[in-house]
Amino acid sequence: MVYTPYDFNESVRHRTEYIEERLRDGSPVAGISYDGGVLLLSLRRTQRKIFEIYDRLMFAGLGNQSDLEIIRVGAIDFAHQEGYARSPDDVTIQRVVGFAISPGVKRAFGDVLNAPFVVRALFAEMGRKPEDDLFYTLNYDGEFVSLNWAAAVAGTPEAEEQMIRQLVPEDADGAPDLQTALERALRAWAVGRLWAVEVHREEEEDDTLTDERIRTFLHEQLEDLQVEAGVLDRLTKRERKFRLLKDSEVQPVLERI
Repeated sequence: MVYTPYDFNESVRHRTEYIEERLRDGSPVAGISYDGGVLLLSLRRTQRKIFEIYDRLMFAGLGNQSDLEIIRVGAIDFAHQEGYARSPDDVTIQRVVGFAISPGVKRAFGDVLNAPFVVRALFAEMGRKPEDDLFYTLNYDGEFVSLNWAAAVAGTPEAEEQMIRQLVPEDADGAPDLQTALERALRAWAVGRLWAVEVHREEEEDDTLTDERIRTFLHEQLEDLQVEAGVLDRLTKRERKFRLLKDSEVQPVLERI
């Protein structure tokens, strides 16, 4: 059988449509720098979504749980090998994503004889100061983007853009405190989910997402889902910087929204 460039392009188009349809209903992930560290937040039913990768690195995403697990384990293995062969300071999110993870995801997407990764992933690295924090978003085709201050992955690129607007408002001045970061991340999650699922289908304009609609939607989702928030703590004296926030830390913010 002759395999032509046209066949390849058609295969890529079909794979893209399949993956994007699967991702559209996924639970978004919001990432934001705050004065005391870095926060990743999402809502989930049962399976955890936010994980530590290395001392100053963490990871979350949406998509097939098995694909996310492959990426998580691969990132952890590479980070620890780098730390052992070089030094912990040489383990960076740029090398984890750009050198270890992205090429494999890209190969899987282009290999029409095997299943691609159904994922959008978000990696975070904590620096000494908020302006040194880094976020990397990784797409199902292996492409990745580096961002500062805030990042998001959601069911559609348009939803991600709307989330960033919530995470970094036009009147934002410097890094927020943890409570403000949590509030922004929760609103961003609601906007990302709304935009990918409801607004996408209704073909509405963004001015339909009023504060009241965002709050109502978020509290409706909290009836079935639970908040998961992980931080890399810049101020702790513990050797391990990563921790998951307790319900007692999140609940006061939920009551204010």
